Amino acid sequence: MAAKNSIKQYLEDSYYHLYNRGVEKRGIFLDKQDFAVFLSYLKTYLLPKDEAHLKAILSSPNSTPAEKALALRDLRLKNFSQDISLLAYSLMPNHFHFLVHQTNADAIDRFLNSLATRYTIYFNKKYHRVGPLYQGVYKAVLVTTDEQLLHLSRYVHLNPLSLLSVPTDRWSDVTLPFSLPEYLGARKTPWIKPEAILNYFNKTSKNNSYSSFMGAHSTSEDAELVSPIALDYSDS
Repeated sequence: MAAKNSIKQYLEDSYYHLYNRGVEKRGIFLDKQDFAVFLSYLKTYLLPKDEAHLKAILSSPNSTPAEKALALRDLRLKNFSQDISLLAYSLMPNHFHFLVHQTNADAIDRFLNSLATRYTIYFNKKYHRVGPLYQGVYKAVLVTTDEQLLHLSRYVHLNPLSLLSVPTDRWSDVTLPFSLPEYLGARKTPWIKPEAILNYFNKTSKNNSYSSFMGAHSTSEDAELVSPIALDYSDS
């Protein structure tokens, strides 16, 4: 029997919830460096590549060999800035969540395969291990309604808040590996695109802000919206 959400329906110009966990439910982020490296890979894939600048480094007699090597590496790296928009993300010790929009039907598959391969190479080298890092192929679930889109963004952002030991820090902690600070105006990251979600809210009204939406009491109706397209925590 296929795992939940492992059978994918790829459509162009569509929104998806993407997630995966470590093989045997093991941790895939073991320290702050692991989170930082994973995010740096997201940045190189999702931020538009400045090819003119990179080529200038390669051709400049003032560039050091190390600078040229980095520029050549970045030129060769795949880039998905024209195909994938990352609306929201959260990284947990043994799994991750992305909320994305893809323009081409095959963009997600190319993007996540590249990201997973690159991070697995880093992780295995650092921790002196071999073999797969993830529990099977990533899950990609089509978001079909505006309500799902909004509540899924909250679901993604609520994940890392459970890691906080002091509840009062939940809105101010910009060190957690998630995109909530971009939604609350505490941080700006050019490769995070929250506008598709924030356009549903009023920036000047506290009663209709994203912050109030995050703090709203979850109902059974909310759970019914998200459950079909979310990770099953009974198996996490």
